[in-house]
Amino acid sequence: MLQFVLLATDPTSHARRGRLTLNHGVVETPIFMPVGTYGTVKGVTPRSLEDMGAQIILGNTFHLWMRPGLDVMAKFGGLHQFEKWSKPILTDSGGFQVWSLGEMRKIAEEGVKFSSPVNGDKLFLTPEISMQIQTVLNSDIVMQFDECTPYISVEPKTKGQLTTEAEARSSMELSLRWAKRCQAEFTKLENPNALFGIVQGGMFEHLRQESLEQLVDMDFPGYAVGGVSVGEPKDEMLRIMAHTPNQLPAHKPRYLMGVGTPEDLVEGVAQGVDMFDCVMPTRNARNGTLFTRFGDLKIRNARHKMDEQPLDATCTCYACAGQALPTTVDGNGVTWAQGGRGGFSRAYLHHLDRCGEMLGPMLASIHNLHYFLNLMTEVRAALDAGTFAQFQLQFKADRARGV
Repeated sequence: MLQFVLLATDPTSHARRGRLTLNHGVVETPIFMPVGTYGTVKGVTPRSLEDMGAQIILGNTFHLWMRPGLDVMAKFGGLHQFEKWSKPILTDSGGFQVWSLGEMRKIAEEGVKFSSPVNGDKLFLTPEISMQIQTVLNSDIVMQFDECTPYISVEPKTKGQLTTEAEARSSMELSLRWAKRCQAEFTKLENPNALFGIVQGGMFEHLRQESLEQLVDMDFPGYAVGGVSVGEPKDEMLRIMAHTPNQLPAHKPRYLMGVGTPEDLVEGVAQGVDMFDCVMPTRNARNGTLFTRFGDLKIRNARHKMDEQPLDATCTCYACAGQALPTTVDGNGVTWAQGGRGGFSRAYLHHLDRCGEMLGPMLASIHNLHYFLNLMTEVRAALDAGTFAQFQLQFKADRARGV
């Protein structure tokens, strides 16, 4: 089940405004998807995610297979009921986690052998098993099992060097063969959700093109660009971002995996990307880095010790603006206005971080995720209004201003 409708396009770039309908709801694109690897977005409740406007979140096939296991997932009828999230979910296939195991895994044509990072058990993950796991999880978007081509080679003869074209080609072609197997197994299982293919090819544009064309021939409901944000320099990532997404079918959703900063998201939209995910909002929050309209803020810096300002005076998240209360009800429903007890100061967030109080990273995570989601809301509004080019200029100027 997947329907994708283009609502608007930007004449100055490849940016598009769309609407994606899945089994568990509608997603307005472009969209940022919070990452909930183990069945939870770290430090944030499902209710908070809904309040901040999250429309779709991620889960991870590899980690949920390890814990709690498929027997638990099957008992709850899938991930939605288990984690109490009623909106759409996308699950990564496990390919990136396999890549991250490095020398601890052995890749062959049939699949990947590795030792469980949880208890050391010998495990074997194949395209077919990945499809079986994701069917049990009942995720709205299922990702094909692929090999994530590294930027730095892990092959014995070339370890530590840049991945060669031959290595990238071998990896890309393996992912294509796995894509066919995923598609066959997905169909066999009669999975009612949607399967996305993943474009690979490393930093080689002609390999990306070959991968893209063969995947398009397989007619997946949607496509992802993988193998970026894997240690390559930013200019290399931007080069692939500029080359690949806008060549994917215009009538199908396009997903850039694992990216990135606010600047990356806005540039990705300009290059035709519809969907993004990244652990950066929550990971950076736990490490004391906050994203704001006017640049990044390091809450651990001593200069914030006495600062009465909120993290971002323009932000309406709970951390910055406090509890929002319904103030009026009109023909359009409830109008939410600032009220209640107000937001928290930078001084307080600084104090929580210095003391190691768990509320600190929780509030920081709420803020960062709200910022990313609101950024996409503003992008969609600009595309609806036909002012995306002006939005880009203002976004860059605001971010460069500094906090």
